[in-house]
This record gives sequence, structure tokens and C-alpha cells, in this order.
Amino acid sequence: MFSWVENKLMAGIYLHIPFCRQKCHYCNFFSVASQKNRKAFLDALQLEITSQKSYLADENVQTIYFGGGTPSMLMADEIATILNSLKSTYNIDPDVEITLEGNPDDLTKEKLDAFRTVGVNRLSIGIQSFYDDDLLYLNRVHNATHAKAVIADAYAAGFEKLTIDLIYGIPTLTEEKWLSNIDFFLSTGIKHLSAYALTVEARTPLAHLIGKGKLKPVDENQSAIHFELLMHRMEKAGFIHYEISNFALPGHYSKHNSLYWLGANYLGLGPSAHSYNGISRQWNVSNLSNYIEMAGISESVFEKEELTLDQRYDEYVMTSLRTSWGCDLEQIQNAFGKNYREHCEKMAQPYLQSQKLVLNLNRLFLTQQGKFFADGIAADLFI
Repeated sequence: MFSWVENKLMAGIYLHIPFCRQKCHYCNFFSVASQKNRKAFLDALQLEITSQKSYLADENVQTIYFGGGTPSMLMADEIATILNSLKSTYNIDPDVEITLEGNPDDLTKEKLDAFRTVGVNRLSIGIQSFYDDDLLYLNRVHNATHAKAVIADAYAAGFEKLTIDLIYGIPTLTEEKWLSNIDFFLSTGIKHLSAYALTVEARTPLAHLIGKGKLKPVDENQSAIHFELLMHRMEKAGFIHYEISNFALPGHYSKHNSLYWLGANYLGLGPSAHSYNGISRQWNVSNLSNYIEMAGISESVFEKEELTLDQRYDEYVMTSLRTSWGCDLEQIQNAFGKNYREHCEKMAQPYLQSQKLVLNLNRLFLTQQGKFFADGIAADLFI
């Protein structure tokens, strides 16, 4: 699809919409279960859009992504106002992919029609499971009936680019139910799936409830079995496992996901949003009141880190190794120097011998076995 170098010629914009109807037990992303500052946030976002104009210069923005939080809690006219500001401020490609994350309980038929009308052309729906007991464990608002109905409604509204999120490793999720979730997804004709292992993040309600014995703990062995079942079933269905958590039929990759994993530049707007331009990384304050107060003062709303050559190499290894495009040794030599390539080759040897990595055409790829250990393998290749 893309090469790492070609992706340097494209850019993306991520907008963090912090509002949620209620907090899911497992979520550690910044969000608030209140809308009392909604108008003030939208005004502040407009200010930040303008104040960050120089970050992407005149780069061609090929993807705009509304994440959160729950962006589908916004109304279509609010999305339209944001898009108009972006188009008047940045170099937005005529064929830009505009993705909106949404939950089944928010995505009514009327809202879906309205979002499509104002320019949203890709939906990412947080299904998580098609079983009520799993959704209850996760403290999701919607139920299984909503989850199935919203897919039909999205098709009816004219959305051809769809993806859903599923979560595996939920203690209430048996192997049979997990395979049923995958098979129902395949039956819908959706061409992209994001699937994530349930992780227990510190200071989340899930961690607290498990610690108090009120919810069953997550079993890593069960998660590994679910992941293996997922890979086999999706491969059999013709899907490409193009990133550890993402599967797509050929030609139906998410532009925005690909942009992150292939090292392109992106600007993050909204509280807690991250930005990256190849040489530095910056992240906005994770506090809604502070964000609203400081959004018009570009130097105040974020912290910034200039990346060393070692950090840039580590960043490339971490992201590229997770993808089906692999970690390009020639790219490492060209971008960082011969010593970095030699280091990478040396540290990869044990994993090549244990068949967790393979080397093909000067690129390192994770094998199916290696995908279970992706983070650890990447860390061992770091400087």
C-alpha cells in the first residue's frame, strides 16, 4: 500500500473529543462523563485549529480522524463547523478520509444520515462484543441488539468505509463466543476490523473492581488463545493482518492507522492529543478546564520533546515491526546510519533463530508466533 518514505509525503489530523456518556471500566484514555463544558471546548478547539496552523505547514492532509472519548456525541452541524475550519486552515486533500468514532447507542439513523451529509466518509464503531454479558463486564452503554442494528443502519446511510472494534480476553468471553463474534463480523461484509486484547490499566475502574474481587480477573492465556483464533480465522477469510490490532481486505486499510504505523506526520488537536513530525513529539494537557483556558496560546497547551537519533530509531523499529510492511534495514541505514542497521541485525539474531522473526528482502517481519511478543521483541532491538 504505502512505503515508509512515501508516507512522509502525507499527513493527518487527529481531533480528541473528550465527552462520554459514561466511562467504560477498562478505558484509560482522557474523557469526561459530563457535557457542561461542551460549547467552551468547541470554541477552544477552533482556537487551537488556528494557532497550530504552522505545524503541518503545507503538507497534504489525507486523513482527518475524530477520536475520543465519544465523537458521535457531537451533532452533525458541530462536526461540519470543525471540518470547515480545518479546510480553511490546512491543505486538505480533496479525497481526504474523514473518520468518526462512534458508539451504537449514539448512532441513530438520523445522526448517521447527517454525519454522511456533512462529509464523514468512514465510521469506526465501538462494538466490542455482540454479547450482552461481555458488554456489561466492560460497562458499555449499548447492548447486543444495538450493536447488530447499527451496522445495518450505517450501510443504509451510505457508509461504504466501515470498521468495528472488538475486544478479546474478556473473562466472560468463551472461545465459542469469540469465534461467533468474528463470524458475525465476517457475515456483515465489513472490510476492516480492529481487535484489541483487554488490558487492565492502572487506576481504571476495571483495575479497582478486579482488585476488590467484584469482577473476574483477565487471564493472559485466554487472551493468547483468542488472539491465535483471531489470526487464523481472519487469514482464512482473506484479511491481511497489516498491524498487530488491525485486519483489512486488500485495498481497505485505514489511512489514519497506516499513517501512525508508517511514520508519517500528524497533528493532534484537543485535550490529551499527541502530535508527531518526525523530529519531535508533543502532547496536549489532559485536563479539559486547562485546555479550554490555554487553547489559544499554542505554546501553553502542550508539552514537547525533541527526539534524539536514538529515539527516532527506536520509534521506527517499534512502529514498523508491528506492521505487515516490516522493519526495513536499508531504511534504517539511510535514515540513521550503518551502526544502527548493524545493531538491529545483531539484536534480531536470537529471534530469527527462534523463528519469531523472519528476514526477507532486507526487511524484518514478525511471524505469527512473534506477534505474541511484539512489544518485547521491539524493545530488544532498541538502542
